[in-house]
Amino acid sequence: MHGAETWALKKIDEKKLDMVEMRMLRWMCGVTRIDKIRTEVIKGTTGVRELSDKIQESRLRWYGHVMIGDEQYIGRRVMEMEVQVPSRRKLKRRWMDCFKDNLRSKDLTGDEVWDRGRWRTLARNIDPT
Repeated sequence: MHGAETWALKKIDEKKLDMVEMRMLRWMCGVTRIDKIRTEVIKGTTGVRELSDKIQESRLRWYGHVMIGDEQYIGRRVMEMEVQVPSRRKLKRRWMDCFKDNLRSKDLTGDEVWDRGRWRTLARNIDPT
């Protein structure tokens, strides 16, 4: 997960990561798919959230880190940059697209970042333990 806060993942990539994680959890527990034990049961016994939730949390945390920093910080300048793309080309999924999806899913606006303590609380995905 190192560097996951900067990944621009498509939904299908997130699902693939979640599937791989689930395969590893089943292997850890000594369970196969033939045993027909539901995903929720395995995640509940291991106390693990989905990997996509952890990536979302780290992406929001990184955004808060960058926005609170100096205005001349290269990460902040790049984040605020607008890139012009020829109209005939389809845009790839960008980091900002992922970030905006994360904000929408948590009902945030992004302005909450200026209250650092509140932002940490809002950005956090609590583990189910």
